[in-house]
Amino acid sequence: MELEELEVTIDNIVFQAADDRFCVFKASSKGTGTFTATYRGPAPFVGEVAALTGAWTEHARFGRQFQVQSWKSQKPTDQAGIERFLASGAVKGVGPSTAARIVAQFGADTLYVLDHEPERLKEVSGIGRKKAADIITSYQALSDTRELMIFLETNGISANYAPKLLAAYGNTAIARIKNNPYCLADDINGIGFRTADKIAQAMGLAADSSERLKAGLGYALQMGANQGHTCVPEAYLIKSAAELLQVDPLEVSEVFNSLCKEDLVRTETLGGTRLVYPEFLYQCETGVAHRLLALRDNVNRLWNVDYGKVIKEWQKAEGLELAAEQEKAVEASVEQGVFVLTGGPGTGKTTVIKGIISVLAQAGCKILLAAPTGRAAKRLAEASGREALTVHRLLEYTPAGANPFWGRNAENPLEADAIIIDEASMLDISLTFFLLRAVPIGCRLILVGDVDQLPSVGPGSVLKDIITSKAMPIVRLENVFRQAQLSPIIRNAHRINRGQLPELTASGDFSFQPMEDETSAANFVVDTYARLATADEWQNIQVLSPMHKNPCGVENLNKLLQARMNPPDPGKGELRTGGNVLREGDKVMQMRNNYEKDVFNGDLGRVVQIRGRLVTVYFPDRQEGSSVTYETAELDDLSLAYAMSVHKSQGSEYATVILPLVPSHFILLQRNLFYTGVTRAKKRVILVGSKKALVMAVENDKTRKRYSLLAERLQDTVGLM
Repeated sequence: MELEELEVTIDNIVFQAADDRFCVFKASSKGTGTFTATYRGPAPFVGEVAALTGAWTEHARFGRQFQVQSWKSQKPTDQAGIERFLASGAVKGVGPSTAARIVAQFGADTLYVLDHEPERLKEVSGIGRKKAADIITSYQALSDTRELMIFLETNGISANYAPKLLAAYGNTAIARIKNNPYCLADDINGIGFRTADKIAQAMGLAADSSERLKAGLGYALQMGANQGHTCVPEAYLIKSAAELLQVDPLEVSEVFNSLCKEDLVRTETLGGTRLVYPEFLYQCETGVAHRLLALRDNVNRLWNVDYGKVIKEWQKAEGLELAAEQEKAVEASVEQGVFVLTGGPGTGKTTVIKGIISVLAQAGCKILLAAPTGRAAKRLAEASGREALTVHRLLEYTPAGANPFWGRNAENPLEADAIIIDEASMLDISLTFFLLRAVPIGCRLILVGDVDQLPSVGPGSVLKDIITSKAMPIVRLENVFRQAQLSPIIRNAHRINRGQLPELTASGDFSFQPMEDETSAANFVVDTYARLATADEWQNIQVLSPMHKNPCGVENLNKLLQARMNPPDPGKGELRTGGNVLREGDKVMQMRNNYEKDVFNGDLGRVVQIRGRLVTVYFPDRQEGSSVTYETAELDDLSLAYAMSVHKSQGSEYATVILPLVPSHFILLQRNLFYTGVTRAKKRVILVGSKKALVMAVENDKTRKRYSLLAERLQDTVGLM
């Protein structure tokens, strides 16, 4: 395709997509006359002079068009063009008549006046102080947007990023990017390191410059954190950065060593290996270790309480008899400053929690309950009969950009004698740090979770590291109670955890449908979901998948399920966001905690209304089951949720889980992932796919290593502290 450049005047906008990702407009130039142009991005404004770069194409229906690859705005210079630009609606408060009066007053100097002497707008007939202020504000915002769009396009980056950049940086966007283009990877959702690096190099930064190598090292360290590590070996870091930047590892090593000499990186040496930390994660890990040891060694004793007698009375009142390990767990929760209770499904963790609460309450303790996710907190509240909050809400967290506020902290600790955290396997190192600094010395901390499940999404393996260290009192419940053994889900979950194949049937509460072809397996998932997910059961039937890509991955399954369960209809509101479509009636999931809206990561809802760019979602688990409205900038918080990843399902339970296991998932076919997926189901598990993939998932117990020194710090045997 041969590219050419045309200098044109924008005559009118034929079509502009609501999400600004596509437009059609009419333009004209001396050489070509009037023609139709298309562009994948926001349209220019009517009256603008623009330099278009693209190629001529022939559309089957609409004929000859100019397909624009990029364009640069050039302000109109003649009075007619200026008037058309101002009258186009681009500047709020300026219509055709106002535009005509402004240009009549200032002539060819109009844009100069608006840029440099905007207060003179009051000289125009009919424009008072308030209207002048509104016009100035709108024009300046427009100028900032236009200048930023031109800057991005000049540096080879889509102008579609301009709204996000302006929201984050305001009118300092260009200056911030010029000063440090790599800030984009940290600050702007959707812009990764590679895009930021592309801008940096377009601005003239050499491929082997120390600034670029330092940025690459920082990003490689962050990638390590994204993979669950709190620290990474030096060799791993240098190799990752060199591959990312496509430079010689020796050059990266030289820059890394210079940073070490200047004491600009945080390292620890263990067994001859130098481990490198992001500063924040170092502070979190050392802080967690110090605080856990302090809480362990400084518990407030419960005087004059015969808790052995209290335990017996509680058992009698409840009509049950605790097993020896369960009774030991209740006693440990009373005696110890930090106590860990772990065990699989059916081993009685919930019963122990109830016993702990009863004993501590009778001893006069103030008890707080929490869990990492909203759904897990709701389950804890239902099981205990007491209020339970998310950890963030317990800590009175308020989001505030890069500096969120935690209302409960070392200066304003939680008011409690005992704090119980359920689903503790989901705690990452940073959330644990913020939690522990708010736990007052003397308070009991009881961590409850299944250590054999997947680790936290964020960096660290907190529960596993605490157990590995053997520095804290731990009770592991291993006896599956007789009633629980009747459940094929619980029975098979323990078989999987022991490395045994589950007992498979063609139907029933734990079934397997063998299917080698992945497309056929995906169709089976869709057919099964459609058969089971009635209007009343939409929350309780959940498709889980190990991966996002491939035919049986989350993305494709969501598209197929949406097409089956909620096809397009002229009567349904619909909105394209990114490469996806949201439709009234869709099942969606909140992707991150939003405390202002009172919705949390993992909450499931249903789209009830779409009006323009506003999307209203009903969340039945939200307080009072009310609806929440999302604006354009917030739509990234929502995702289709007919299918979700096993990782995203942690802390949740569903009546029925449909889980595909196919060969293309091999990278993530691990025992703890399979075990976690199965244990999300309360009543029924439906497996579909390859027997070979299923066997691989059971036999692969080599979980991906997470680099962390929390266990060593708790042992205090290697001089790290």
